[in-house]
Amino acid sequence: MIVAESKIIRVRDVMKEKYDLVDGLNSVREVLKKMRHVEAKCVIVDKRDDNDEYGIVVLADIAKKVLAENRSPDRVSIYEVMTKPAVTVHPEMNIRHASALFARLGLSRAPVVNSSGEVIGIVSYTDMVMKGLLQLI
Repeated sequence: MIVAESKIIRVRDVMKEKYDLVDGLNSVREVLKKMRHVEAKCVIVDKRDDNDEYGIVVLADIAKKVLAENRSPDRVSIYEVMTKPAVTVHPEMNIRHASALFARLGLSRAPVVNSSGEVIGIVSYTDMVMKGLLQLI
């Protein structure tokens, strides 16, 4: 029996290369005003130093922790609503494995980090399905 080898689509093939990197001390309002890449639906919170980790804030975090709780976006710092450390994926990861990771951990998106530890993009379920899965079928 001959088994056809399936095509491998890598995270780097489907990720968004444009993302917003913000300081954790910025207010939620400042971050929302500065967001240039709204299509990413999240921001990456920068490391404070080399021994720190990246954080992530998705718009749902702001909705749940600021809007729903009737908190002022001027008085809430982005670090108060972030998830840290952010779960990251490698650009060479197969999107099938990335999708399984997302499902297991309840993620909707994650920063893509190269071997030097630098964020080079963002990947989401939408990216994996619309840009990746469609190439497989």
